[in-house]
Amino acid sequence: MTSGPQDPQQGGSGQQPPYGQQPGYGQQPGYGQQPGYGQQPGYGQQPGYGQGAPGQPGQYDYPVAPGAPYGGEPSAPTERPTTVKAGIGAFLANTVIGLISSILTFADLDAYIDDAALDQSLSRDEVSTVITIGAVIGLVITAAFLLVLWFAWKGHNWARIVLFVLGGLNVLFSLLGASALGFLGLLQLLLVIAGIVLLALKPSNEWFKAETQRRNRF
Repeated sequence: MTSGPQDPQQGGSGQQPPYGQQPGYGQQPGYGQQPGYGQQPGYGQQPGYGQGAPGQPGQYDYPVAPGAPYGGEPSAPTERPTTVKAGIGAFLANTVIGLISSILTFADLDAYIDDAALDQSLSRDEVSTVITIGAVIGLVITAAFLLVLWFAWKGHNWARIVLFVLGGLNVLFSLLGASALGFLGLLQLLLVIAGIVLLALKPSNEWFKAETQRRNRF
C-alpha cells in the first residue's frame, strides 16, 4: 500500500542538520566571526587619532621646530667665518697689548709715583691712592670688555655692536692724541681698526644674522 507524501515536518526529520548546526545559526557568514570588539577598523586605530594615515600627520601630532626634534636640543652653531675669528682676535690682541703696556708703565712704581707727584703737585700718598683706584677701575673695565668679546664669539649681535661703539671711541681718542702715540699705542690703534672692519664685512654680518635666527627658534 503506497503511502502519501510525507509531511515535510515529519518525513526526513532525521536527515536535517542537527540542532545548532543549521546553516545560519551560529555559523551565519559574518556572525561570530566579525572583528572582535575593540578591533573593528576605526576603533582606536582610525586615521587621524594619534596615528595619522601613511604620509599624513595625525590629529594630535605636534609641529616640530626646524633643525631639532620636538623637545630636542637646539641645533649646533654654524662654523665661524675667518672674518669673525680674525676680528675678535684683533680686539683680544689689543686688550693684551694694553695690559702689557700698563705692566711696563708701572714696572718702576716708585719712580712713577715720584714723577706724578712732582707734575701734579700732590703728595706720594695721594698719587698712590689715585693709581690704586685707577688700576682697580682698569681691571674691571678689562674684565667687562673680555666678557663682551666672549659673547661676540658666541654669536650675540648685541656684543658686536658694543665692540663697534667702544672701538670707535678708542679710535677717535687715539687720533686726537696721535702725537703722543708710541709704538704700542699705534699698534693698538691699527688692531682696533682691523677688528671693526673685519666684524663689519659681509661674511661676519651673515654669520651673526644666522646665529641670531638659530637662537630665536628655541
